[in-house]
Amino acid sequence: MNGAPVAIVTGAAEGIGWATAQQLAHAGWIVALFDLNGALATERAQALGAQHSGWACDVTDADAVQARVTDVVARHGRIDGLVNNAGIADQTAPTLQQDIAAFDKVLAVHLRGAFLMSQQVIAQMTQQARDAHGNRGAIVNIGSIASFGGIPGRNAYCAAKAGVLGMTRALASEWARRGIRVNAVAPGYVKTALVASLVERGAIDAQAIARRTPMGRMAAPEEIAQVIAFLASPLASYITGAVLPVDGGWTALGAPEAALGPIEED
Repeated sequence: MNGAPVAIVTGAAEGIGWATAQQLAHAGWIVALFDLNGALATERAQALGAQHSGWACDVTDADAVQARVTDVVARHGRIDGLVNNAGIADQTAPTLQQDIAAFDKVLAVHLRGAFLMSQQVIAQMTQQARDAHGNRGAIVNIGSIASFGGIPGRNAYCAAKAGVLGMTRALASEWARRGIRVNAVAPGYVKTALVASLVERGAIDAQAIARRTPMGRMAAPEEIAQVIAFLASPLASYITGAVLPVDGGWTALGAPEAALGPIEED
């Protein structure tokens, strides 16, 4: 491969997506930032530098996804990495009060969107030359601690994030011999605007989350971004079909949270 590698990051204007775009740019990637808010995606791209690009894209719209991926290839020549980060908050009402349209929307953004993006990017990656390790590109999907355990009332989100891991393994197995790696990260609670909105709505309790997390805090977005960038990079050249929890020990805990002891203050 000649020149800098090119990555698409969806949901790239805020939160984990923006942190990932910055991390990849810092590591020498050219980044195409996709977001429903195209103006902000463009602004973010300009902040990273002239070689980067921002695009308005609804990842649930098959035609829009195809058009934008085509645009990226036309502008940047290739796609070496895809980070399927686009996501929305789910409804927090009890199951019997949940709206089916809201349920469908969460699955559409998190799961359908990741599929549509992967489908178009894989088609491009298969046309590219292999690198020294025999790889043509890498996809990183975003799961969650909700991929592994149930959160009462958050039916759509748990279903979508469990589905992301299933799809990750299916794609990884299907495309490994064609030189395309597909992995996932499964973050715990992260200090993003999305999580802040859930805290403000009373949907989650930040102090309770800290007590339940062995490391005693939420993650910063850049802590997730660093792991995403690793999985997308040649440093992870022999990793595919993996799911890496980045959750401060949340999924490792097998005892009541009282067993963790108090959170030490600085």
